[in-house]
Amino acid sequence: MNRRSLRGRKTRDLAVRTLSALAACVGIFALGWILWVVIQRGAAAINWEMFVKSVTPPGVAGGGVGNALLGSAMLVGVAALFGVPVGILAGVYLAEFGRHTRLGAMVRFSANVMMGIPSIIVGLFVFALIVAPMQHYSGWAGAVALAILMVPVVSRTTEDMLALVPNSLRESALALGAPRWKATVQVVFRAAKAGLLTGVLLAVARVSGETAPLLFTSLNSPYWPQSLNGPTANLTVTIFNCAMSPYPDWQRLAWGASLIVTVGVLALNVSSRFMLKRGSGD
Repeated sequence: MNRRSLRGRKTRDLAVRTLSALAACVGIFALGWILWVVIQRGAAAINWEMFVKSVTPPGVAGGGVGNALLGSAMLVGVAALFGVPVGILAGVYLAEFGRHTRLGAMVRFSANVMMGIPSIIVGLFVFALIVAPMQHYSGWAGAVALAILMVPVVSRTTEDMLALVPNSLRESALALGAPRWKATVQVVFRAAKAGLLTGVLLAVARVSGETAPLLFTSLNSPYWPQSLNGPTANLTVTIFNCAMSPYPDWQRLAWGASLIVTVGVLALNVSSRFMLKRGSGD
């Protein structure tokens, strides 16, 4: 091999390694800075009232985001109830039945496109589909918007996790006379259960911090949510409203709520990675 060619390859390799390390350091520094600021300002606002009271009028002492926490839990829960089964079924079709079909290619392409669509577009779509005809905002519309955002994440993760299951397991189940659907549910699903749960947690983390689609669908409410039939309090829009206000007490609530969202999303991501690593180790 030419000595000059070898030297050039080593130089390019060193340059790429250096640039990659610098890029990683910049990303870690930015993430650490954001976490530090959120923790520093949000920790001062965390107290018991933050979780059990609703937002008070400006100038009134106390107050919290308890109603927004409950509303967000209701929205994400209903969205998961709608979006997770659809996403898992789509992923099963892509991995087990339509892997090499034209319909499967279209579904896969659609899921990839949906994962890249800005969430505000989904909010506008649900606004035109549900809010405008009903002529009022509702928590149901917000849950539908979040469910739409969850479907492509769950479907693509499900497909990837099922594709990692060895074909020998499928063939063994089919050789014993099990139908294809039973082999998928009782054998393939059990082998990929950690990855499937990881996809669900990632989808929940994906929608837990969304604000734009909820501005067009569930909007917000200062009251404790009793149902999803009207405007529903939620944490992200509450953060937006409080942060944009000129009142120091509302801004304090915004930082405290931001810390709650950050810790929740971080916990979901860490849990999903732990479960995936544990499942791979098994």
